[in-house]
Amino acid sequence: MPRSKALPAHPVDLNDKSLYVNRELSWLQFNWRVLEEALDESHPLLERVKFLAIFSNNLDEFFMIRVSGLREQLAGAPFETPPDGMSPAEQLAAIRRELEPMLERHMRCWKEDLLPKLRLHGIHVLRYHELKGKQRELLRRHFAKDIFPALTPLAFDPGHPFPHISNLSMNLAVVVNDPVKGERFARLKVPANVCPRLIRIPSEDRAGSMADLGLEEVRANNFVWAEEVVAANLDMLFPGLEIKAAYPFRVTRDADIEIEEDEASDLLDAIETGVGLRYFGKAVRLEVDAAMPERIRTMLAQNLELQPYQVYTVDGPLGMADLMELMKVDRPDLKDPPFAPSIPQPLTTGEDIFSVIRRRNLMLYHPYDSFAPVVDLVRAAARDPNVLAIKQTLYRVGKNAPVVEALMEARENGKQVAVLVELKARFDEENNIVWAKALERAGVHVVYGLVGLKTHSKLLLIVRREPNGIMRYVHMSTGNYNAVTARIYTDIGYLTCDPDIGADVSDLFNALTGYSLKKSYRKLLVAPGTMREEILKRIYREIEQHRKHGNGYLAFKMNQLVDKPCIQALYEASQAGVKIDLQVRGICCLRPGIPGISDNITVTSIVGRFLEHARIYYFRNGGADEFFVGSADLMPRNLDRRVEQLFPVEDPQYKEALWQILTIHLRDNVKARRMLPDGTYERVKPRPGEEIINSQEWLIEHRGFWNRGE
Repeated sequence: MPRSKALPAHPVDLNDKSLYVNRELSWLQFNWRVLEEALDESHPLLERVKFLAIFSNNLDEFFMIRVSGLREQLAGAPFETPPDGMSPAEQLAAIRRELEPMLERHMRCWKEDLLPKLRLHGIHVLRYHELKGKQRELLRRHFAKDIFPALTPLAFDPGHPFPHISNLSMNLAVVVNDPVKGERFARLKVPANVCPRLIRIPSEDRAGSMADLGLEEVRANNFVWAEEVVAANLDMLFPGLEIKAAYPFRVTRDADIEIEEDEASDLLDAIETGVGLRYFGKAVRLEVDAAMPERIRTMLAQNLELQPYQVYTVDGPLGMADLMELMKVDRPDLKDPPFAPSIPQPLTTGEDIFSVIRRRNLMLYHPYDSFAPVVDLVRAAARDPNVLAIKQTLYRVGKNAPVVEALMEARENGKQVAVLVELKARFDEENNIVWAKALERAGVHVVYGLVGLKTHSKLLLIVRREPNGIMRYVHMSTGNYNAVTARIYTDIGYLTCDPDIGADVSDLFNALTGYSLKKSYRKLLVAPGTMREEILKRIYREIEQHRKHGNGYLAFKMNQLVDKPCIQALYEASQAGVKIDLQVRGICCLRPGIPGISDNITVTSIVGRFLEHARIYYFRNGGADEFFVGSADLMPRNLDRRVEQLFPVEDPQYKEALWQILTIHLRDNVKARRMLPDGTYERVKPRPGEEIINSQEWLIEHRGFWNRGE
């Protein structure tokens, strides 16, 4: 997009690398904000533990995908230098430098803060040496009966090659002393499918009475780490040998599946094979217990072909993502209070859902609104004799998928059902393969995605025969058709029978299931195609409007902001005097507050009880306000390598509602952080006399206001 002709050339070079934050370092800042929630004592105790686990899980994925990608580039893979200009080696060094203090703070939070507080509330995560005699006896019986049979110690010596260490598995480096041959080394995997990482055990006074039950019927909130139970009973695995030590360790591998789609005769088979190979990717990180001697650490690193900077020493439990298991503890007093999601009043009268949508559009804002109306719509379509066809995209549906079950019911009832299941949805490939096969067995037309692209758009189209002709009913969303994540992700869905929207969605499905070169649509902005061009056009239009009339304003809420052309356009708008509020949950490569460049731009991020997942793009447009909502962030991958859609919200009621939703988020002074020019963040604090606003709590309290009134 060329520079606006009405805007005078600015002496600052907007290609200057100092104007951009590195995306990997920006992501680390996001994960630090997640860790801050674990440190935040205003959260209930188990919710703090949850954030500690999320921090670790996020980091595992970061190493499996982003760090592994940088390692590939370092090894000679082609890459495009990012706008910030950092080389792969510089990025890897910076990641290690930024990460080390975070990891130290993470472990200190667990050991010095959360662990003691859990004990005060009767939840004991114990080290094995803290167990009493009867508890140890019971665990030894449990080990012999239920764990021992599944264990396979693998020796490492001249006669035994170094064993494969699977991705993210918990392992013990076991050192034994053979009376004849001397010191020997073995690797022992603690299989996750045999026992939970945190084994629940009874208190000492009940352990003796449960000897015959094993660990069945355990209700006490006492836990011990599985690897410590295994380590304490190694004599059963190595009879006649002296057990000198056992050190936990963990390997993270490259999990970014590479599929040559053009060469794959069957994409489903290729993805299925690729998922299996994920366990065998190159090692990118070794985590070891702090007590592990240097010689063993070096031996592991050398055999895994890792450099010293890829080894992380942990003074505490490894694999802290498994702390999520503690959320199963039945202690509602230590969790966020539940609330009943709202259901739009027009859907509570018993009126046929198609009649409601014909009369008015509906907006759903999850989790404040229930996801049930979406499931009900698909079920109603499956059972309605007047429905001719159902088309849907599925990206992440999860293991329990009522929407998918409704689609299979629709096919059983003779409807034409076509579903695009995106097999390349990272870390959901296995679930999606299972559902794709189930849908095919039910007779559904299943498409696996487009070659070279991920289909990330969230669309449902229902074609119905009515007295006045064929009517299209559409559901569009910022989030997935996943009943579980709809309770913890904030997402906006829209139900309409707008003829232009219906025609656009029909055209888009035709492109997804058949062949089409269509790029422009009546109302939708679609990627790849013209989405970036349309966004840039509207930013430059705002510049022109501001130069003519003043009062220019843009407000974007999204997950990530990385795309360089969009960032440059926002810099130009700021230079022209347009006020810009950006709320970016995760990665933001734009630097706000740079004098003369971005001093009219504010960037905030909210990390709280729910994962902020909605994308809202607002353009003031001289008073003729425009809102677009949809699946796309402003990232090269979304705009160039994914099928995405943004849809306009034109209903005055919902435009006003979206404005209120944006405003309340931008006024958040409890969970919001403000981005500084150097890429770091500070908490937004209420000014003296200012109303205290936690936007997510406010929306819980006022849930459903967007659907009140006709």
